[in-house]
Amino acid sequence: MSADHPWEIAPKSLQEAMQSESPPVVIDCREVSEVAIAMIVGTMHIPMGETKSRMPELEAHADAVVVVHCHHGVRSLQVVAFLRESGFDLAVSLAGGIDRWSTEIDRNIPRY
Repeated sequence: MSADHPWEIAPKSLQEAMQSESPPVVIDCREVSEVAIAMIVGTMHIPMGETKSRMPELEAHADAVVVVHCHHGVRSLQVVAFLRESGFDLAVSLAGGIDRWSTEIDRNIPRY
């Protein structure tokens, strides 16, 4: 994949991708306390601080689209940078995080 592959995906694009025949792996990199408040169904929870130690769980997805999200999109971009350095060329961050997802896609997800 070229270096100009987008670093972020819009909520609507992620929603469409999640409903496709080949949905992306979606990782929630927030803390346990945040996931207890709000979560996107079908995501894998790997807190940002555990990303490196849990890489064996992700290695099978190195060639797939991996979408990382957090609260607003800052931490997820950091995780995406790490994943890309580790060979996950298609890793992207959910633009605006779960907060934007809750306003544009699923208003039943609490905002905090």
